[in-house]
Amino acid sequence: MAASALTEDRPPELNSASEPPPLFDGTTRLYINYQCPFAQRTWIVRNYKGLQDEIKLVPIDLQNRPAWYKEKVYHVNKVPALEHNGKVIGESLDLVKYIDANFKGPALLPDDPAKQKFAEELLDYSGTFLQNVYGSFKSDPIKAAGAEFDYLETALSKFDDGPFFLGQFSQVEAVYAPFVERFQIWIQAQWGYDITSGRPKLATWFQEINKIDAYKPTKSDPDYQIQLFKNRFLA
Repeated sequence: MAASALTEDRPPELNSASEPPPLFDGTTRLYINYQCPFAQRTWIVRNYKGLQDEIKLVPIDLQNRPAWYKEKVYHVNKVPALEHNGKVIGESLDLVKYIDANFKGPALLPDDPAKQKFAEELLDYSGTFLQNVYGSFKSDPIKAAGAEFDYLETALSKFDDGPFFLGQFSQVEAVYAPFVERFQIWIQAQWGYDITSGRPKLATWFQEINKIDAYKPTKSDPDYQIQLFKNRFLA
């Protein structure tokens, strides 16, 4: 069973007028943005492993970023970033693996070598998946991105011991779910198409992932996401 996410209040976003937290004081901090899918990946892992007390969330307003974030925390000036043991680590894929490997809590990779290998294949493919789906929004994603959702359907058929990519909830869910969630919202809203149509494994995956306590509090606001996609692809 997945670890339950503790109920926690969302800290307010820090902006250009906000003072920094006491940086590098021994506190482990995960810098995120509540609407950023890359940051959501790491937020899910943090929740699943039950690290709400050990890893503090520090949300950053990406539209009005505090200068100290780039100057003193993460020179790349993006989220997510993890302040841990006197250093800062970035890049969501790296952080998903790092948090899973370096903190207590349920493992998000199984011991089965075949599943580990498949996980690496799926994680490696995630960049291509995103590029192809985002690229389809200037044309017709029902046709242009159909192969990508078929890819997920096929991947979900690899193991039959659970509804997730490796059978059980894993790093792969944390990496793909934030984006598939948004793609489902946008394609349904703009083209009236359900990406799970004709893809029963993907439909079940959606149902089951929405039962995961670690995932539920990280979900994005659908109306916000629709407007974001409109601004990006229809402007």
